[in-house]
Amino acid sequence: MTERESSCHTARVSVKQPPPVPRPAATLVLLRDRPGGGCETLLIKRHEQSRFAAGDFVFPGGRIEPDDVPADPRSCTGLDAAMAAARLGLESDGALAYWVGAIREAFEEVGVLIALNAAGRPARLAPASLAERRRACLRDHRAFWALLREEQLTLPVDRLVYFAHWVTPEERPLRYDTRFFATPMPVGQDAEPDAHETTAVRWLTPAEALAARGRGEISLRLPTATNLGLIDGVPSAAAALERLGRLDVSRIRPRLITEAGVSRTILPGEPGYY
Repeated sequence: MTERESSCHTARVSVKQPPPVPRPAATLVLLRDRPGGGCETLLIKRHEQSRFAAGDFVFPGGRIEPDDVPADPRSCTGLDAAMAAARLGLESDGALAYWVGAIREAFEEVGVLIALNAAGRPARLAPASLAERRRACLRDHRAFWALLREEQLTLPVDRLVYFAHWVTPEERPLRYDTRFFATPMPVGQDAEPDAHETTAVRWLTPAEALAARGRGEISLRLPTATNLGLIDGVPSAAAALERLGRLDVSRIRPRLITEAGVSRTILPGEPGYY
């Protein structure tokens, strides 16, 4: 082989790049009782131009920000940093950020505020004030802590049930390491899309959502569909939370494989998983 041929051969050899590191994220499943019986959950439609899950119906959520770590432990009730780390299987002192991030993202994306006032009761802000606070948080997520401080609110993180842990496949260019939580929808509040990241909201029972997906009416990502299946058929929101609270959480990292030009997702334990 000549020097020129050797050089061309070397140029054709591609170096396999390591998969992107998944970003920490949190998702919040909001549950409420349906009049007449049954449990329904809030699903939001991601903007069609979103970099991740464009056009899909998902639960509210997003990536964890460094500022989601509470500077004052008194801002969260019922769960401290050590308890949070143990529950998630982490050694980091920042584990509470997953609970905080889930609550903050729900406020930003659908305007639902899960917080307690100084008397320990669910927070109630005037609609105009709530809307302005939400706009401030959408401009800068750090405004969420200003909201809590100025309104003397605390976050009832112990009311969130941690029930699932999913990691985006290594084959995806944008990856998240997501913890899933569930909590009751606060009474007297409404969910509204932010018209930026989310364009629609729908309250559906798990059976309705899965059926709509089967008919091609909505698109659900695998973690969303799987987690809906966990509470399919429950008689109430309380029953759903009880069921989710009994689950042993294990890390699920699907793989994306392509065969004959067709891509499909496989889960741990399924044939072909590696």
